[in-house]
Amino acid sequence: MLLREAREAVVEHCLRMRDDDLTVATSGNISVRVGDLVAVTPSGVAYDALTPAGVCVVDMAGDPAETGPVPSSELPMHLAVYRATDAGAVVHTHPLYATAVSVLLDELPAVHYMVATLGGPVRVAPYATYGTAELAQLSVAAMEGRSAVILRNHGATTHGPDLATAYTRSLYLEWLCRLWHQASLAGTVDITGRLLPAEEIDRVATMLDGYGQPPELTTG
Repeated sequence: MLLREAREAVVEHCLRMRDDDLTVATSGNISVRVGDLVAVTPSGVAYDALTPAGVCVVDMAGDPAETGPVPSSELPMHLAVYRATDAGAVVHTHPLYATAVSVLLDELPAVHYMVATLGGPVRVAPYATYGTAELAQLSVAAMEGRSAVILRNHGATTHGPDLATAYTRSLYLEWLCRLWHQASLAGTVDITGRLLPAEEIDRVATMLDGYGQPPELTTG
């Protein structure tokens, strides 16, 4: 089986995506890039029924590398992200709060310093029909300089050097959207002057690069 470990990781994170309420039913999709091949979720398969053998493997042109099911309809967006970045994994979700933000804002502002984990305030890409080349292009354009994008009336996409990072960024994005939503419920407070400035986001981003245990303590 091609890309066995990547396919197993896709299945594991699809189940997590469902349990973390980042998607509904069979919506949302995940991919992992290994060299010039991409392991990506199939179209319309319930996550409970998904197996590593059922995960598709395609090349960077989107052509199947082996016989299998039809890939996710959002494959064009995944491939566009890989072509435009050095991403090793892409996570596309349909979470409640990020989707609500997509209807209300053109950009998720710096309501918390953890927006630095996504490269800064997260832009909302204009609406385009799902699965289209137009959506892929708009997503990548809005994601420039960021590791996340919110898709108008649709959902969200994050990427990272590996699947664990890309997935964690999806969790952070949804938490930040929920935070903005909760703060906005007050209705009478203008939060414009309460947002974090760009220089603080840059400072936090630098600090987070060295966050956690030193490498020599996490390997063995």
